[in-house]
Amino acid sequence: MVTGDLPPPDACHCSQCRKHSGHFFASTDVPRAALTIRGGDNVTWFRSSEKVRRGFCATCGSSLFWDPIAHDWIGIAMGAFEGPTDTRLRIHIYVANKGDYYDIGDGLPQNQQ
Repeated sequence: MVTGDLPPPDACHCSQCRKHSGHFFASTDVPRAALTIRGGDNVTWFRSSEKVRRGFCATCGSSLFWDPIAHDWIGIAMGAFEGPTDTRLRIHIYVANKGDYYDIGDGLPQNQQ
């Protein structure tokens, strides 16, 4: 559960996020203090690099979190929310690493990194 409004999400096209999600990873970055994880014993954490871990549901395998350990915020997968989120995608990041099988045509800003 997130307290407060969700910040606009981004779409990350880096190779790790594409492997994590099966396509690009759309997530919103919220302050850790605003997040309450109910059923935390069902979250499995994978240390994908020295600086980041990724959270999965141990029951169904869903990708849930992108967690830059040393920061005061955590990325939550947009697909983890039930019901309306009242937000819209704001930017695409790491588009230099995107898959070759799709184009980005929504007119949103695109950062190469």
